[in-house]
Amino acid sequence: MKTASAVLAVLLSLASPAHAGLADRIGATFALMSQEFVAAFRPVEALVVAVDGDAVYFDLGASDGVQVGQEFTVFRKGEAFQHPLTGKPIGRYEEMLGYAQARRVQRQFTEAAFIPGNPEARPKPEDGVRISRGRIKVAVAPLLDLTGSNADLRRVPFLLSIALDRSKRFQVADPITVTDLFASGNLRVQEIIARPAAAVRHGKSLELSAWLVPILMNRGGVTYLDATWISAATGTALFSRRQALTPPDTAEEQRFPWEPPVQD
Repeated sequence: MKTASAVLAVLLSLASPAHAGLADRIGATFALMSQEFVAAFRPVEALVVAVDGDAVYFDLGASDGVQVGQEFTVFRKGEAFQHPLTGKPIGRYEEMLGYAQARRVQRQFTEAAFIPGNPEARPKPEDGVRISRGRIKVAVAPLLDLTGSNADLRRVPFLLSIALDRSKRFQVADPITVTDLFASGNLRVQEIIARPAAAVRHGKSLELSAWLVPILMNRGGVTYLDATWISAATGTALFSRRQALTPPDTAEEQRFPWEPPVQD
C-alpha cells in the first residue's frame, strides 16, 4: 500500500507550477495550526460527578486543559479480571456508554452534552470519561474552496494528513481511499458538514473517530484556512480553527529542493 508521503511525492511531480504556491501556503498554514489540534486531544481521564438530564459534569476543567468542543468517551468500570496463573487482579471490564461533548468549561469542572451509545445507556456519578491515549483516527476531506481560485488543490488533503501523522497523536485514514470516496460521487464535502448521518455512516465504514474538513475562504480581503473537526460518532461539528494563509515567502521556505518554485 502506498503511503501518504509516497502519493504526495507523485502529486508534487505532476502539479502545475502555476498553482503550486497556493497548495503549499495552505499546507504551511496548517502546519502552524496542527499543534492546536494535538492540544485538543491530549489524553486525559476523569470521573463523572453529577448528571442532569442530558448534561454530565466531570472533575476536569480549564486548569487541566479541557476545551469547549472536546469529545470524551463515557464508560463504566465492571468486574475485575485476574491473571490466569497468579490470580492477581490486573484490570477491570469496561462498558462503553456513549460520548460527552464539552460545552461549558469552568476552572475545576466541565459540563458536557451526553450522547448515548445506545438508547438505554445513562451515565451516573463515578462513571469514567476519557480521551484515549491511543492515536485518534481521522480522515482529511478534500479542500472546500470558497474563494473561486480555480487552483489545483488536490494535494492539500495529503499535506494536512502528513502534518497530522507526524504529530504522533493521530492515525490518518489512507488519503487515497478517502479521495476515492469523494471522487466517486458517493459523498460530498458539504454532506460531511451539513448531514450528521452521512458523516457517521461513512465514518463507520472507515472506522474513524473524526473528520477534518479544510475550507478556504475570503474575509475582508484576507484569505483564511478554516479547519473544522467533526465527530464521526455523532456527526457533530465540535470545533474549528481559522488562520490567515502564510505569505508566499513563508511557504517557499518550507519547500523541498526538488519541488517546483512558487509562481502564483
